[in-house]
Amino acid sequence: MSAPAQDPAVEDITQKTKEVYLDDAGKPITKNAYKKLQKDKEKAERKAATAAKIAAEKAEREANQVDCSKDRYGKLPMNQSQTRTETKYEDINTINASREGETVTVRVRVQTSRATGGKMCFFVFRQGVSTIQGIITADDETISKQMVKYCVGISPESIVLVEAKIVKPVEEVKSCTISCAELAIEKIHVVSEVNVRLAFSLDDATRPESSYEEDAQLSRVNLDTRLNNRVLDLRTTTNHAIFRLQSAVCLLFREFLTERGFMEIHTPKLIGAASEGGSNVFKVNYFKTNAFLAQSPQLYKQMCIAADFGKVFEIAPVFRAEDSNTHRHMTEFMGLDMEMAFNEHYHEVLEVLEELFVYILGNLKTRYAKEIEIIKKQYEFEDFEFLPKTLRLPFKEGVKMLNEAGVQVGEFEDLSTANEKFLGKLVKEKYHTDFYVLDKFPLAIRPFYTMPDPENPGYSNSYDFFLRGEEILSGAQRIHDAEFLTERANAHEIDLSTIQPYIDAFKIGAPPHAGGGIGLERVVMLFLGLGNIRRSSLFPRDPKRLEP
Repeated sequence: MSAPAQDPAVEDITQKTKEVYLDDAGKPITKNAYKKLQKDKEKAERKAATAAKIAAEKAEREANQVDCSKDRYGKLPMNQSQTRTETKYEDINTINASREGETVTVRVRVQTSRATGGKMCFFVFRQGVSTIQGIITADDETISKQMVKYCVGISPESIVLVEAKIVKPVEEVKSCTISCAELAIEKIHVVSEVNVRLAFSLDDATRPESSYEEDAQLSRVNLDTRLNNRVLDLRTTTNHAIFRLQSAVCLLFREFLTERGFMEIHTPKLIGAASEGGSNVFKVNYFKTNAFLAQSPQLYKQMCIAADFGKVFEIAPVFRAEDSNTHRHMTEFMGLDMEMAFNEHYHEVLEVLEELFVYILGNLKTRYAKEIEIIKKQYEFEDFEFLPKTLRLPFKEGVKMLNEAGVQVGEFEDLSTANEKFLGKLVKEKYHTDFYVLDKFPLAIRPFYTMPDPENPGYSNSYDFFLRGEEILSGAQRIHDAEFLTERANAHEIDLSTIQPYIDAFKIGAPPHAGGGIGLERVVMLFLGLGNIRRSSLFPRDPKRLEP
């Protein structure tokens, strides 16, 4: 029995359905377009197959090719102090053109690398604040293409051990601090590799501030990004120079005072009461009671004077629970404190402090000129000016200068930050110095232990030091009489029970004395014109930052 005949209408629809052509997206296209699409696919498949074949053949050739440098490069095993050789590791600062032809071993960081063709790679190697160019070239005798390829793949900031010959470059290498010599690499091994994406490049992190005015499209690393990735940020040559300067300030502070018979002391930072009777202290749990982080070593250095130590100094952390989010305040910073007994007048101490700063500022400029120039390339600033004999102005004179310049400040009013800066500008214009002292501050704006001026009790035997118009030291003659000290503490409404051991120290006799406290990070910030104290603090702490 034959099949029934198909309905002509259905047959027509089926025929039309067979003639529908779709592209890769499922959309209808013409028959010709469909044929072209198929041809293009076949062509692409043939091309991909050919490329894969070529790549496989190349890989096979490279695999079969003898690597003449296989022992000259690679990753070293983790250093677990397995062995100790007689290898001499060079400081790259000792490398110069006069040593051309010598072979040296250096351990450096890869700051940048740049491949040229398949046979050459240029490096910028870094050691501290110094950089030198390295170059490797394939010669098929001692340096293979595989070795060059490996070099190209070394991540920036990896630590490498390099054996190289010192050569004199055809042209001066202006991009490196060592410009008269370069390293022709003979061996290179990775000591510690970078396995993560860097938050920023060190080239971006060391770019001069002025360059952003010339090209707004340049990548700028903001301060928060730097501080969030502080270890990477600290690797810049600029930061190395900044913290060498910071270290130098401490060194010079110690040098000067030690040579003059001062003794270094170490006072407690956990104390039972606010060290100066204020409220800006951090309270911590101390077993079954409370303790506080010291605002300063003030009371303890005075107690050391009462113990007949005569001249003391300390370099130690200071804690301030001040919710100040400014360019110059931190909740923890390093204090450089000194205290000394004097014979007749507190100006004996003031003169020592003035000489101390002249010593520090002068030696920074002469002994650390290289570091200053490195910093100046990124953060441009005017050279610091100061006088051989420090300018000392009475507080009244400073107020008078401000009033004459149109800034109204009361006779017994403290100076605001803005007024301090403006006065610094006036002093610079008139006396040509970035460093000066204001003496005889109003008593009402100084701590309770400050000695009043005997001629005018509204003022005091106290002083502040200023760099570039900002205060960096505060000091005074201290009250050394227990009865008078108690009277002044009561006037400031200080609970005597919290400072009784301090007052008791003066009941058994103490010589007249004076001193001062310096903020280390603030000195560095102002001397170098960094604009923000966080740039001169290793791991800054402020009301919004406790990490890293």
